[in-house]
Amino acid sequence: MKPNTDSKLSSKGLQLKNQDSLSSNIFTIDVGGQLFQTTKQTLTQSGPNSILFKVCNSDSVSIPFIDRDPELFSILLSLLRTGNLPSKAKAFDLQDLVFEAKFYGIEELLVNSQSNSSQFEAFNLEKSLILNLSGRDSPSSICTTPYGSVHVAHGSKITSFDWSLQRKSTILTQFTAVDSLLSLSPLVVAAGATDFSGLQILDLDKGFVKQTLYWENVTRSSSTVQAIGSSTDCLFTSFESGRRNSSVIMVYDLQGGLRPVTEIGHCEIFGADLDSAIPATKLSWVPSYNLLMASGSHSGPHGVLGNIKFWDIRSGNVVWELKEKVDCFADVTVMDNLSAIFKVGINSGEVFFADMRNIGAEKSWECLGDSRKAINGKKEGFGCKIQSHGNQVFCSREGDLEMWSEVMVWSLRKNDNGAEERMFRKNLMGRAKDMGGSRITNLDFGGNKMFVTRKDQQFVEVWQSSIRGS
Repeated sequence: MKPNTDSKLSSKGLQLKNQDSLSSNIFTIDVGGQLFQTTKQTLTQSGPNSILFKVCNSDSVSIPFIDRDPELFSILLSLLRTGNLPSKAKAFDLQDLVFEAKFYGIEELLVNSQSNSSQFEAFNLEKSLILNLSGRDSPSSICTTPYGSVHVAHGSKITSFDWSLQRKSTILTQFTAVDSLLSLSPLVVAAGATDFSGLQILDLDKGFVKQTLYWENVTRSSSTVQAIGSSTDCLFTSFESGRRNSSVIMVYDLQGGLRPVTEIGHCEIFGADLDSAIPATKLSWVPSYNLLMASGSHSGPHGVLGNIKFWDIRSGNVVWELKEKVDCFADVTVMDNLSAIFKVGINSGEVFFADMRNIGAEKSWECLGDSRKAINGKKEGFGCKIQSHGNQVFCSREGDLEMWSEVMVWSLRKNDNGAEERMFRKNLMGRAKDMGGSRITNLDFGGNKMFVTRKDQQFVEVWQSSIRGS
């Protein structure tokens, strides 16, 4: 916004101008000695709790004065007008804009413009930033919030970065290492470990345990956390008894103080039948189906075996189940948008796809790569991670990342189940200098960013497309 050229008008003239502008809706404001003209509608975009909203709705006819930086205000005024930062915002430090936005009470608008999930551009992602962690421990688990803040568990610590990735804080936990981490709100997480009893609800702002949730089996042995998931209303936790002879998925009410609602999938090991109580090590809610996907596997004399179950939490029944024997998953993810499940085969290392609309068919999985690799038994998929976000599936192979997308084509071809054949294509991610490196251990998404951690590395990679000032 260019300053008003009539900045040398007398105070009486200024008063008359704002008084006269009541009918025309033009509003003049003095920030740090520089005059800006805008409309009341623009200033009210700041929201009822903002200084600017209160100023423009004041009964005073004098030009209001705010003792702040006029150049930074010019950037924020453009944000109010368009919902986006102007290109000249690149010349300013983001932290300065954050502090100014907080002063005016419009930080939420700044967050929306800079770290909104609608700005996520999968085909335009590149490594843009490194978030360094204190200490010698590499990340064991990460979780994100919808607007791009990230919490990182490393050793007994959890380090949090705000949405701008400029502010950092660390707390110490009771865990030796955190294996499962889930964000419940911007500053509250659920944390658990496979060697520590109970699920802890942690306040990251004040650094204390708000609540601990336990499960006891019939022998009243302690229980450890194997996985955490959530829906809008419920928190899901997979527990395994300390003796490793029973497991369960507990359902808690997120809106009712984490009151236990029900338990599903309670299993006990009987004799040598180890398959009867494989704990779920990944929990994913599927909103359009109102089902909980729970997956787990274990290594035995006959290789890696596992199962993928879809639970109706209201009835406590399994709606679908996929038993994994030939090429069990190294990791699995569900994509609600495309009604599809994807896995990385532990033996082949290839990506497989299952259409949820055809689950239960004799042949549910379709290999998107070389299906012949499944029989070699080399465990080429060991350590691979797979995660869906938006309309894409992201898969790690050692230190590299690939992205799978559905190609929308009209076809009369049918697959083995008689359904219309679906086609997916692979793209390698990043620039040449982004490729390779240590094995990827975690993938997660928040706002317009993707977060990546690697084995034995004390930092988090941030991948995103350029948004600021575009």
